[in-house]
Amino acid sequence: MHVELPEKRYYSIGEVANAFEVNTSLIRFWEKEFDVLQPKKNAKGNRKFSQEDVKNLELIYHLVKERGFTLDGAKTHLKENKKRTLDKFEIIRKLETVKAELLKIKDQL
Repeated sequence: MHVELPEKRYYSIGEVANAFEVNTSLIRFWEKEFDVLQPKKNAKGNRKFSQEDVKNLELIYHLVKERGFTLDGAKTHLKENKKRTLDKFEIIRKLETVKAELLKIKDQL
């Protein structure tokens, strides 16, 4: 999944949920389950996700929704093979970006 977000320092939970096409409750649940997600919270309790948090969410989304891992399986996979998983995920994301660009060029022809 290729996530389209504008270049900002922090994103609200609604922006992140819309980008991933999931409910905000799922984002809040993943925040509790995965230690790598650490959004900033203001005095009112509103969550603000940094770009690093969004990258981690992309990785979690890829493992859970696209590859079909359970939450426990995704947690252990991230702990044991984090470097290798990140490398594969970066390659997949770059290839999806290239594919999207090629499809845009095809539509323009």
